[in-house]
Amino acid sequence: MNRLKQGVVMFIAFALSACASQQATYDDSAFKQSDPASILILPPVNNTPEIIAPYSVMAQAATPLAESGFYVFPVGLVDQTFKNNGLTVAQDIQAVPVAKLQEIFGADAALYITIERYGTSYVVVSSETRVTLSASLVDLQNGQQIWQGTATASSAENQANVNNSLVGLLIQAAVSQVFETVTDRGFDISALATSRLLSAKNKQGLRYGPRSPEYRQEEAQHGQ
Repeated sequence: MNRLKQGVVMFIAFALSACASQQATYDDSAFKQSDPASILILPPVNNTPEIIAPYSVMAQAATPLAESGFYVFPVGLVDQTFKNNGLTVAQDIQAVPVAKLQEIFGADAALYITIERYGTSYVVVSSETRVTLSASLVDLQNGQQIWQGTATASSAENQANVNNSLVGLLIQAAVSQVFETVTDRGFDISALATSRLLSAKNKQGLRYGPRSPEYRQEEAQHGQ
């Protein structure tokens, strides 16, 4: 009988532990306390050989932020402001003190992005364009990191092999590589990656900003 009770207790403990791990989400208390309304996107640090990657990612990052309810400083204006002040390298720009960024732009927070992977690769019988990004959001009043995340998107996610023979797979992979390279598929894939990374619709993305009708709705629904 005692063994039966011990078994029941262990089963309940395991079930509760599993439920807790499934419901775990990132701690957004720092983000809610900061409550940013405007975001400055800094030029991304590029850890890939693709020269076009920073321009593609920076241009795409504004959309999910604006759709989530934040004012986003125009990326062209931001880029030109840094150039006018002699800063053209992303690492140097991301090293500018937060107090100076706040003084120049007056933004509530700055977004620091790193491009970990960008481009099309061909491996034996497959070809894909993959974009992997990591980012953090920093409060420009006090320098505190209030959010961080990573996201990946790939053109292989929706590919279907219509011909399973080896020759068919090789032809399909070669055609896909040429198509994705010529059409710069990385631009479309980076749009998907930035949306997954930043959109408030994703559980690991940012929370909604003051310009969104969803702003603070989650707290209101839970009586917080």
